[in-house]
Amino acid sequence: MAKVPAPLRGVQQQVGRTLTKALGLTEPVSLRRTDPDHVDVPLASGPVLVVGTGPDADALATALLGWGVDVRRHSPQVGAPAQQRWGAVVAVLTDLESPGEEAEAVLAVAGVLRDLARCARVVTLSRLPRPDDTPARSAARAGVEGLVRSLGKELRAGATANGLQLADGVDVAAPAVLGALRFLVSARSAFVDGQLLPITSDGVAPADWTRPLEGLVAVVTGAARGIGAETVRVLARDGAHVLGVDVPAAGEGLARTMNAVGGIALQLDITAPDAGERILDRAERAFGGLDVLVHNAGILRDKLLANMSPEQWTSVVGVNLAAQLAITQTLAARVPDLVQVSLASTSGIAGNRGQTNYGYSKAGVIGATQAWAPVLAAGGGRANAVAPGFIETEMTSSIPAVPREISRRASSLGQGGKPVDVAEAIAFLASPQAGGVNGAVLRVCGQNLVGR
Repeated sequence: MAKVPAPLRGVQQQVGRTLTKALGLTEPVSLRRTDPDHVDVPLASGPVLVVGTGPDADALATALLGWGVDVRRHSPQVGAPAQQRWGAVVAVLTDLESPGEEAEAVLAVAGVLRDLARCARVVTLSRLPRPDDTPARSAARAGVEGLVRSLGKELRAGATANGLQLADGVDVAAPAVLGALRFLVSARSAFVDGQLLPITSDGVAPADWTRPLEGLVAVVTGAARGIGAETVRVLARDGAHVLGVDVPAAGEGLARTMNAVGGIALQLDITAPDAGERILDRAERAFGGLDVLVHNAGILRDKLLANMSPEQWTSVVGVNLAAQLAITQTLAARVPDLVQVSLASTSGIAGNRGQTNYGYSKAGVIGATQAWAPVLAAGGGRANAVAPGFIETEMTSSIPAVPREISRRASSLGQGGKPVDVAEAIAFLASPQAGGVNGAVLRVCGQNLVGR
């Protein structure tokens, strides 16, 4: 898609501001985000309240104390003056057996919602429903999802609500649970809202929580600009050696991106039959191996299906889906413990007008991710996907002002995301701290299923 000239972008921005004022909409809060170039302190800036009774809540609070977090176990009396603003509230709901048992913890959360800090986090820990659960237990566990998604749409001032769903047998203080909680509580999850992330195994803690990718080798396709370039920066910041891949036409941007992080650039059309072999060969020559594969490369050829040419269909499916399958097939045969993160899209979940080809390809990415998950897990690897929603990029800047402003405002955070938001989710799923997450699709959309 052609880049929008600066003067036109200025006109579009002015139209957007005028529209916002005319509709009486307030300006959205500036989200607490990370810096892709510097290791941040990825935890809440205020005290963390752990809500819940029993050994699971106690174990989780103890684990958080080990990170130096200011953890509180008891909320103030309802109606009492607020002594502080909560940076995060974690509700432990792992022992639910029937509806009604959640009420005490949920109402305790309700009592402190007015005392949340700007961009605070509310996170639930519950158990995944199982096919052999009793109806009452299944109802109680499944109900947490509706609670989280609804609460995410009620919170204000940049606060978010998300949840972790633990498989039976996974300990609340397991490295995978703590790693996912660390991501959701931190600034790295700025545009993740209303999401339930399944944790199916205990995982292994990284040697350094602040640089969880230390020493690993990562490949990022479509690395020259946008989300791909931000992903390169975040992966490098977290300790990875990075090989960036893009088409020869993007060579200048690719070189600039990779030089900035001391990485390696590989000019390559990923639809080439030998793309997988060339990627692995370059990674082995440069870094001695390959650990993480990020499938970011993708194209758009938007058109109503009635007006779509064969080339517009086949090129999108070829780049966005078929090339991914072929490259992973090659790499998985030689890197059995491969960790793969693929870029899906909310267009592949909810659909989007004029994007039947794109929606097909991105829904296919989700299907492929779920199929690769057990295959890679057998060798010690895993496969997950990130589904961005409305992200402020060159691509979305070309959308007319009115639909663009509607897309921004439709999210529960009242704004679009940034490329760094997607990059942080990718880096999390690529890291050992997500070792208990496999076959999942993490939406980075501010709880808005708009396409693109």
